[in-house]
Amino acid sequence: MTVNDSPVWFITGCSTGLGRALATAVLGQGHRAVVTARDPRQVADIVAGHGDRALALALDVTDKDRVAEAVKEAETAFGRIDVLVNNAGYGYLAALEEGEDEEVRALFDTNVFGLVDVTRAVLPGMRARRAGHIVNISSLGGLAAFGATGYYHATKFAVEGLSESLAAEVAPLGIKVTIVEPAAFRTNWSGPSMRQSAITIDDYAGTAGARRAGTLATYGHQPGDPVRASEAIIGAVQAAEPPLRLLLGKAAYDIAQARLDSLRATFDTWREVTLGADYPATATP
Repeated sequence: MTVNDSPVWFITGCSTGLGRALATAVLGQGHRAVVTARDPRQVADIVAGHGDRALALALDVTDKDRVAEAVKEAETAFGRIDVLVNNAGYGYLAALEEGEDEEVRALFDTNVFGLVDVTRAVLPGMRARRAGHIVNISSLGGLAAFGATGYYHATKFAVEGLSESLAAEVAPLGIKVTIVEPAAFRTNWSGPSMRQSAITIDDYAGTAGARRAGTLATYGHQPGDPVRASEAIIGAVQAAEPPLRLLLGKAAYDIAQARLDSLRATFDTWREVTLGADYPATATP
């Protein structure tokens, strides 16, 4: 495979964590990569030594004009984008009642609307070629929710729904979609990247408050390895039949299975009530 034949990856949020590990792995496998961060100086070391296979770009996904510019610069440099990885995002700790409006809206601007804007900017090129793969980094928290991270879960549940719909829309056009759902990985998510509400309400001390503390305490001890996660993502993209969903980490698998069991039990328990909500088969509305 020549340099011009190698896949072109466009990855958001590469300054730390999974984005950094993935960009490093992609380039290590000989692929081409557009490595983005709000401050491109933070990813200069990733692209160093890779010549014209790597391009570092400044990108704040909440800046719609800059999103369009960055995608255009990437397509000018490499001719196309084969794989888009929407990785930029962060967490926010607060009980629902403790949430601060500006912080919550900023969270959605990055985790949801930023992802949408980057995807919409990349899709025309993929549609024209009838090829491409969009990888949206969700979370185990896009399948199951816990106290203190409700607003974060809301963003990731949104990513899940958007991604499912997108997959149905673009499959006939030769474009694939994969939702990545990691558990706790050793990144800055529960440390320097985490934001939390300045508001605390005593009544939530034993629920959201306890989980706030527990989440922050995991920093530096998370079981997930970003390097292995990156290899798994690349493998999924290269698969003949890529998965719509890719769980990462044992905790993700175990909790997702428990979630399925819980949903099934609830659905079965309330089955008769559920079925009884339709018009009777012989009735005319």
